[in-house]
Amino acid sequence: MPPEPRPGRGWLLRLVIAFAFAQGAVSMARPAVSYRALSLGADERAIGVIAGVYALLPLFAAVPLGRRTDHGRCAPLLPVGVLLIGGGCALSGTASSLTALAAWSGVMGLGHLCFVIGAQSLVARQSAPADQDRNFGHFTIGASLGQLVGPIAAGYLISERDGAMARTSALALLVSAVVAAVSLTSLWRIEHRGSAGSSRKAAAKVPVGGILRTRGVPAGIFISLAVLSATDILTAYLPVVGEHRGIAPATVGLLLSLRAAATIACRLVMTPMLRRVGRTALLSTTCLLGGLLCAAVALPAPVWGLAVMLGVLGFCLGVGQPLSMTTVVQAAPAAARSTALALRLTGNRLGQVAAPASAGLIAGVAGTAAPFVMLGALLVGAAGLGLRGGGPKAADPAAAGPGPGAGRPAPSETPPDVRAPKP
Repeated sequence: MPPEPRPGRGWLLRLVIAFAFAQGAVSMARPAVSYRALSLGADERAIGVIAGVYALLPLFAAVPLGRRTDHGRCAPLLPVGVLLIGGGCALSGTASSLTALAAWSGVMGLGHLCFVIGAQSLVARQSAPADQDRNFGHFTIGASLGQLVGPIAAGYLISERDGAMARTSALALLVSAVVAAVSLTSLWRIEHRGSAGSSRKAAAKVPVGGILRTRGVPAGIFISLAVLSATDILTAYLPVVGEHRGIAPATVGLLLSLRAAATIACRLVMTPMLRRVGRTALLSTTCLLGGLLCAAVALPAPVWGLAVMLGVLGFCLGVGQPLSMTTVVQAAPAAARSTALALRLTGNRLGQVAAPASAGLIAGVAGTAAPFVMLGALLVGAAGLGLRGGGPKAADPAAAGPGPGAGRPAPSETPPDVRAPKP
């Protein structure tokens, strides 16, 4: 039976553009929420709780949304996600209490989840197995572009002079809602109808427990959780560190954007890195180095030293997300890939709930730099898990690169358990 024809790559470019605007809105709003909470009298513990609520609603919605996507189309989740992101940003800008701010932050997080589940499922469904490392890497460049521009824009708009932080943080949140809306312009006809139809025919309900017991899925989930927790707490807590060290909001925004720029650089060169060292070594090495650098953020370094650390850290953090997506997709049964990606996102959200809450408690007891030591330990643990070879060996380095054979996995690139997943 001939393989299903794959769509061209125009859809991927438009998806990257849409993701860049959606993620840009979120990356602009997250530090703005922290600054707005500070203007409303929040302490470190309250900042941690608000950052955790961002992930709370998605924690319960991820698997049902993944099930729905396995049995239907991916594209409808994208505009729904954009509307929820924009609404959460705008309403956070008008919130006058910490409770309301936390609630609308949760709506923003739910919108981000909807968009990401739809988008990741689209990439998995419309990419040939040999192209998945490359396409997921390119897809996550959209997130990095948003993370690059968003904090700079937030830092530029937010000012703490003359007690203006309440007004300027609200302005940043309203602008982020407009940025989210721009992503709607790239979402027309983004899903290949044939792939959606074949998904509906193939989709049989695979138990969640069975997916989680599949070799490679737990490792992919934990590595993704560790990397995203590091990125999330950097975004939420670097403003607090900046306040304590006397670093201006605009400088904090530049530091966060430097981290995102390094992540983009990493993803642009990921294919040759995979070819040279392989997935297992690349994942383990970058997680280990990232853990050490996260812990080093706790040191009282000058701004230029912090910039160097965040640049190298951003490069290391660029590896974990796209490779964990490929690991989970290729390990999971074909009929449950969206659900497996949703479980990965559930792990991410668990990390986003637990890590900021833990960070808030640790910061309240041991100081604002202590959460970064916790993140360092988490990433070192992820490095150990990756080193044990928890993920499948599928589509390792060379499969990701373009070339005459792109789109057709070589026989040696796909192990038996990925080639024919058991129902």
